[in-house]
Amino acid sequence: MSVLNFNITHEDINCKARCGLLKTPHGDIETPIFMPVGTRATVKTMTCEELYQMNAQIILGNTYHLYLRPGCETIKLAGGLHKFMNWKRPILTDSGGFQVFSLSGKGSIKEEGVHFKSHIDGSKHLLTPEKSMEIQNILGSDIMMAFDECAPYPADYDYISDSMERTLRWLKRCIDFHKNTDKQALFGIIQGGMYKDLRKESILRTLEFDLEGYAIGGLSVGEPKEIMVDILNFTTEFMPKDKPRYLMGVGTPDYIFEAVESGIDMADCVLPTRIARNGTAMTSEGNLVIRNSVYKNDFRPIDEKCDCYCCKNHTRAYVRHLINVREILGARLLTIHNLTFMLSLMKNIREAVKEDRFLEYKREFYSKFGY
Repeated sequence: MSVLNFNITHEDINCKARCGLLKTPHGDIETPIFMPVGTRATVKTMTCEELYQMNAQIILGNTYHLYLRPGCETIKLAGGLHKFMNWKRPILTDSGGFQVFSLSGKGSIKEEGVHFKSHIDGSKHLLTPEKSMEIQNILGSDIMMAFDECAPYPADYDYISDSMERTLRWLKRCIDFHKNTDKQALFGIIQGGMYKDLRKESILRTLEFDLEGYAIGGLSVGEPKEIMVDILNFTTEFMPKDKPRYLMGVGTPDYIFEAVESGIDMADCVLPTRIARNGTAMTSEGNLVIRNSVYKNDFRPIDEKCDCYCCKNHTRAYVRHLINVREILGARLLTIHNLTFMLSLMKNIREAVKEDRFLEYKREFYSKFGY
């Protein structure tokens, strides 16, 4: 029995962009969708009500961080991640693999899993496919990610080939250990680096497991944009049309447009919230580094075309002041704005796809944003 139900509602006649409806145990998701990242059981500085108001349909939770703090036992006693953070809509959890490599150094990769040291206190841990599944089963997310090896860029062919083979073996172990198959869907992750033959092999062998969705990993890891777009378009050609497609870790508007054009349904990134805390606003005419002195006496809203709480109530000058004196409210207001911008962008993209004018909308957006 499937946990998810996914239907394509419209395909743009001019490209591979598509709209769909993904039904999950905690609600329906209109795709394509951008998913805010709630690393430690919160989208930084946001309440659940604020996320509902901006129509965040699904958020991410981070297995690595939640395993370290507050720990699985606390979340288990709370009744799962939804109840722990009082979030009533769908949650997707990553496997923890990316953070093991990015925060803890490369770690020690063995067939059993990855030995790593906590970035918090240096304590030693072993994250295996089975352990990742155990943690995610406790978290109770609607969509779980298989444990994979996050290969670096650049890397030679033999390294990527070995890494891909290990990811496939780990996927089998994830499937065998997954305990909550009637309530939690498991996505496999396609790897293969920038080598098309390995990408194709990874796809075809991952598809043999007949999972409920598939993610593309190992892109947007430092490679030039043209290579990313080429590999992305090549990869989606071999992915099933009737299953949701998730591009991991992509959050700039241009990469979102490229993803949707290639047929991607889901994307996530910390970028909108991270740059907000650093004083950068995403607007319809490009990014504004709001802490700069040019905005000291600018009493216009961040974006005159935006209807978020920040833009309806406060000025660039005020937000700049808050950011520069490091008031928490500054980070909150810019986070509200940036997430509203991204979620509104996805809504506009969905409407454009439904009207077969996605490519036209992409050109309009690029010309205004400065791409």
